[in-house]
This record gives sequence, structure tokens and C-alpha cells, in this order.
Amino acid sequence: MYLILALFVTAAPTKTVNVTTVATPPRIDGRIEEVWSQADSSDDFVQSWPDDGGAASERTVVRLLQDDGNLYVAFRCYAARHRPVAVLYGLEEEVTLFLDPTDSRSNGYFFRVYGSGLYLDGMLLDDGNNWDWSWDCVWYAATKMYDDRYEVEIRIPFKSIRYRPDAVEWGVNFDRMIAANQERLVWQHVPEEEGGMRVSNAGRLAGVDPQARGYYFELYPEGFVRYDQDARDTVKTVADIAERVRPRASLNLKWDLTPQTSLNATVLPDFAQIEADPYSFNLSRYPTYLSERRPFFVEGREFFRMTGSRNGYGSLNTFDSRRIGKAVGQEPVPILGGLKLTSRQGFTNLGAIGAYTDALKDTGGNVIEPRRAFGVLSGRTRIAEQTTGGLIFSGTMADADDYNFALGGDWNFSTGPHNAVIQAAASDRNGKTGWGLNSTYSGLLNGNIAAEGALQAISDSFDVTDIGFVPWAGRVQFHAAAGPRFRGRGELARLTVMPRLGFTREPGSDNLSYGAGVGANASLRSNCYIYVGGEAGQQAEADTQFPVNSLNLSVEKTHLKYNLSFGGNAGRGYNYSRGFVAYNASDWLYYTFYIAGHVAVVVGGSNNWELDPQNRVVGVTTVARPRVDVRLNSKTSINLYDEIVLRTPETRWDSTQFRSNRIGCLFSWNFLPKSWLYVAFNDFRFDSGEGLALASRVGAVKLRYLFYF
Repeated sequence: MYLILALFVTAAPTKTVNVTTVATPPRIDGRIEEVWSQADSSDDFVQSWPDDGGAASERTVVRLLQDDGNLYVAFRCYAARHRPVAVLYGLEEEVTLFLDPTDSRSNGYFFRVYGSGLYLDGMLLDDGNNWDWSWDCVWYAATKMYDDRYEVEIRIPFKSIRYRPDAVEWGVNFDRMIAANQERLVWQHVPEEEGGMRVSNAGRLAGVDPQARGYYFELYPEGFVRYDQDARDTVKTVADIAERVRPRASLNLKWDLTPQTSLNATVLPDFAQIEADPYSFNLSRYPTYLSERRPFFVEGREFFRMTGSRNGYGSLNTFDSRRIGKAVGQEPVPILGGLKLTSRQGFTNLGAIGAYTDALKDTGGNVIEPRRAFGVLSGRTRIAEQTTGGLIFSGTMADADDYNFALGGDWNFSTGPHNAVIQAAASDRNGKTGWGLNSTYSGLLNGNIAAEGALQAISDSFDVTDIGFVPWAGRVQFHAAAGPRFRGRGELARLTVMPRLGFTREPGSDNLSYGAGVGANASLRSNCYIYVGGEAGQQAEADTQFPVNSLNLSVEKTHLKYNLSFGGNAGRGYNYSRGFVAYNASDWLYYTFYIAGHVAVVVGGSNNWELDPQNRVVGVTTVARPRVDVRLNSKTSINLYDEIVLRTPETRWDSTQFRSNRIGCLFSWNFLPKSWLYVAFNDFRFDSGEGLALASRVGAVKLRYLFYF
């Protein structure tokens, strides 16, 4: 198998850049001074977009230095043809550093700096197939703009990242985006068909020699004052308001026991969401997946997951951290504390989580959710050069009769444009056991045939309700697609046309659903992206069989001054909200325009149209999400947002009613690395039958300060 797949891969020669040790480090102010002349440099960048592998239109020079405790990187980005752009909102210049300090050839870090001085970081997972933007560490960057160039300096403390002291070389790559024409340049070329950034195909950083051997300790005391009010509260006087003001404190810590091993802990954390999960219109039988945004679970979450696939067909997610401290209605289950240990030993990653939640009671003192203990153990190792395998055990227990456990394992092979994943899992919930299998493939055959597929089988009794997110118990499905990929000429940069077919057996049905269709993706040089697709077949669901068909369109256009996204879909299916087979359709339009480089205004929303079996409109749900974001500088921002949900019976627009309205604002100030001041307000109202009534109102002032040693 390895030999067959390797026949389709043509790898670019691996580049190497050396890091130079200096006694006097550079000052991180965006000005490349004389000390940088000692460094090895590299300037042989090529395009990754729009002309993959083509010559760069502007020159870029990168240099690297180190001292005992830090890695320093400098970008000098020439702009002879395009004046550099620096704005706090909108498209602007950007450079990105990619590092694989453990030489894992699978996971790594990225550090991105913008022309305005904004910078962010994250992790590359699954050989770059998935990007985690939520990871955060202490590092420093500065930018200086000139008429004919801009310069970026970066300092990354070695103690801020996990590295392998015995690694002779690190993986490294550099990326630049030119704002004026959105041309993207890369140092170590990774062909566009391979996904644009592969950790396994990174260049080599030679001579790196970290001397930071001390412990690294982060202490996060948090102080916050919250005002909480819900529909049951009667607020008439100042004393009533004062009763709902609750000062609280929590403590979070991170201790790097070694450069490879970290211990995280949290005590009485405040996990309230400043901006609640967005409203989702859902007519299917399956719940909507909610992403994780809470810092304790975000840190190191790459350890506690099965390998994801490139094509997004889904995963056996036997551990979902949102189950810990889950929301019951509008009220989150309180978390008393949590402990997490993660370690990278050579090419092996190990992790453990323990957490304990308090009981949640209603106003009458009745227990809605009992106290629970949660535990997760995971391990992943590199089996071969481009193959990894992992195991994860997750569980929760309230008592001997109320528990949920799962054991999962996966195998991942990735080389060039090819990626294959196999997952298997078993569950036990209160004595009911089950199993699940999932496998996916995506790749490029013979250089220009894009192919992907998925096979999933989950037993009826598989159940990870209390610890994971796999709601498809009893489902069996197979999907496959393959078609030509073209490099276009003129305005058309890329075109992929993929016929597809598949079958599914939905839970509770003895018959198979099947269908075939075709989808086309077009990328234009004017930075416009278009998808058109359609499908037809036979559906077997909810004790009935019926013909189905669907059409889909989506368009996105990016520009220096605006971003536009619109589209729609229509299809016949089973409406679980109303209990019949009919057509449903949706459309959306979002337009973001940028004002003076400091303000982003978002207007738009979506409509969801429900029809009956006689093709008459029986209801329209409209979701509008206006938003105004203001950045005072690269560290301070103000966000004003609203989410309005309207319901129209049939098409009687004069009878449209508010279903809910959530309005809020957030002031945030990042005054030091990983240290924040938040001031927030959130008001949520719902349709009570007599107009909008208060569901919850939250106001908060929160200070999070990082002490690190």
C-alpha cells in the first residue's frame, strides 16, 4: 500500500536553514538591526496561490537567531509592486512561521503576524489537515511599515513551547500573504493538492539548541464580578440588583514539569460564555455540535481526540469536553475543579484529564444533574514515518448505576496528497454496550483525479451521550467521489468537478437510502470561490421511503474593503419538526465592510423555508446577526452584536413574530501576554406568547492576569 501511494507523490527538495547563536539578542521593535546580519538567510519563496509553484512577485527574506532562552525570527518583505497594507480590520499583510519542535512530522505550531501589529498563534494537527486557532502561548512580535517594504521581528521563548531536546533538527516553514492581490508565498513548497501546509513536508531548521532548562510556571488568578438575572427574578429596587451581584474568584495554573510535560489545573473556574452559542435552525434528527471555547479544555486538547480527516466526513468523537459542565437550559453545571497532565516523549503523546462537577438543582431543590466525576486517558505514537496510531479512554460516573465509558482507537496514514484514517470505538452506558467503526480517505490520483470516500457503521446500542458526541447510533453509510481537477487559465485558477454516490441506512430503518450527484468547486484569481452541486436518490427514513433531490450554491468573495458571502440550498427530506416529507430551503447573505481600518460592520442573515407535501410554504424562520466590531488598537477592541430570530407563519409577513433576541457587548483589553480585562453584557429574550420576555441577563467585569516564571 505504501509503495502504491508513493507512486503518486512528487515531493519538492527539502530546504534547510540554519539558526545562528548570538550573545547579544535583537530588540523586538520591528526594525531589523545590524545583529541580524550574522544570521543565515533564505529568500527562495514560491507561490502557493494563485499560481501554485510559480515565481513570487515580491521578494521575501527570512533570518533566524537564538540565544539560551529564545528563538528569534525576522521577515523582511519587499513591496516594489504593491504598497504594503496595514489595517486593524480587513485584508492586510501577513507572515506566518510554522514550527515542529518535536520533529513529529505530524503536529506543530504556527505564529502569524499582521501588518497592523496584530498577532495570533495556534496548532497544526493531523499533519496540517486541521488547524486549532484556540491554542495560546507567551511570545512577542513587532512590525514596522515602510513605503517599499515591511519588517517583522518575532521572539519565541523556548519555555513557551514543547520541544524535544534530542531532536537534531526541527521542522520549519514560512508563509507570506500580499494583501493587494492576495498572492500567497511559501518557503518550502507544498503542492496545493496536498492541502497547502503539511507538517511532514516542512523544511529543516538546523543548529537549534535550546538551553532553557528551568521550570516554566503559569499562574492565572481570575477575579470577576457578575450580575445575573433570569425570568424568575423580580427586580424593582437597587437592593434587588445588589442581591444579584456576585463577586467570585478562580485559580488556574500551568506547570511545565519538563520541556515535554505540562500539568494544568483549575479551581472553581468561571466558564460562562460571554457570547452564547449561536442559534441553529435544525430540522434533522441529530443535535448540533458545539465547539469548545473554554481555556482549560482548549489548552492541550490535541491530546484528547481521535485523528481527524481532511474531507470532513465526521469522526467518532468519544470525548467531547463540552459534556463537562454542560448547560442544562440556560444554566451551566458548575465545575468544582479539574486536573490535566500532558506529555510528549519522543514520538509518543500521553495525556490524562480528571474533573469533578457539582450537582445542579432547580428552584425547588430537586437535582437536575447529579455530581459527576470525569476521567480521560489518551496515547498516540508514530508507528512509521507517515503513520500514527492512538488510543483514548473516556468515562464519567455519578454512581454505580449511572456511568458512561468509551474506548476508542485510530490509525492515520498521510503522505503527499493522500490521507487515510480508520477509527474504532466501544461504549458502555449503564450496562448497555455498543461499537462503532469509521474510515475515510482523500487524495489525488494520477496527479489530477481528486478522490475521497468514507465508510461508517455504528451499532444501535453505541452510546456516549454523557462523555462524547456521536449521535448517529444505528447508522451505516458509505460515500465515494472522484473527478478531475484542473488548473485554469485567465480568471479561472482552479476547477474541481466530482461526481459522487453513496448509501445510508438511518437508525430505525431496515431499508437503504441511496443517491448520486455531482459537485463543482471553482476558484477565481479575483479571490472569488464558487461551489455548485446537486444530488438525487431515494430516502428511507422514519418508516417511509420517498424520492429526494437537492441543489446547493455558495459564493464567497474577499476584497481589501469587504467580504461577501451568499448562497442557498433546497432539497426534499423528512421534516422532523413537523413530521412529514416535504421540500425545505434556505438562503443566506452576509456582507462585511471595513471602515477606516478600525471598524468592521457585518449585516446579513439567513432564511429557512419550510414547505408542506403540497409544496405550500408553511413557515419561514429568519435569523439576522448584525454586528459592529471596533479595534482601538491591536490590543483593545469593542464588539456589539445582536441575534434576532423571527418566525413567519406561511408567507403572512404582517404576522411575523419575534422568537428570540440576544443582544450584547464586549470590551476586551489584552494589556499583557495572556492577561485580559473584560467588560461584558448579554441580554437574552424569548417569545412568551405575549411578546419578548426576559430569559436571562448577564453583566460581568473580569480580570485575568498571568504570572509566569
